Amino acid sequence: MTNPAITIKNIEVLSNNWYTLRKITFDYQKKDMTWETQIREAYDRGNGATILLFNKATQMVLLTRQFRMPTFLNGNETGMMIEACAGLLDKDNAEDCIRKETEEETGYSVKEVQKIFEVYMSPGSVTEIVYFFIGAYSKDMKINEGGGVADEQENIEVMELPFEKAYAMIASGEIKDAKTIMLLQYAKINKLID
Repeated sequence: MTNPAITIKNIEVLSNNWYTLRKITFDYQKKDMTWETQIREAYDRGNGATILLFNKATQMVLLTRQFRMPTFLNGNETGMMIEACAGLLDKDNAEDCIRKETEEETGYSVKEVQKIFEVYMSPGSVTEIVYFFIGAYSKDMKINEGGGVADEQENIEVMELPFEKAYAMIASGEIKDAKTIMLLQYAKINKLID
């Protein structure tokens, strides 16, 4: 942290349960060169990776559906979300993480993945960087049924959908997950699937 306009005065851990919530008090130098004290909270859940799995020959994509409590608390009546495969890095690098998550969640063993970009998903409150990948899949890569890891309390439904149907689900509101929308739009713009 090398910004001379920021001087951190205090960091207080508010919660260290599922992830870590910190309260940061800092001095901030404004454009007029005066300093003011500000207080912000930052939620540290670690960094993550996500992937759009696509099959150019069949014009299909693999997505997942699972319950997401925060969406349930904020108006999603069922709490179910349709998403691209994703997971936290833990101690893995992003490529190893996304290969492992792909296998656990979808049941496909994908060896070749391509990083397309990395994004701060909610920079006003969450420290997380998400690494975005694309990867081709085919039926011969399927090694199990997927569905997640039981000891992580994952209950994931694997969905194989025609790309155009998945893309249309953005406009219909069936897909509301930011990372999934970004990946589907990347696929459309870059003509991953004709």
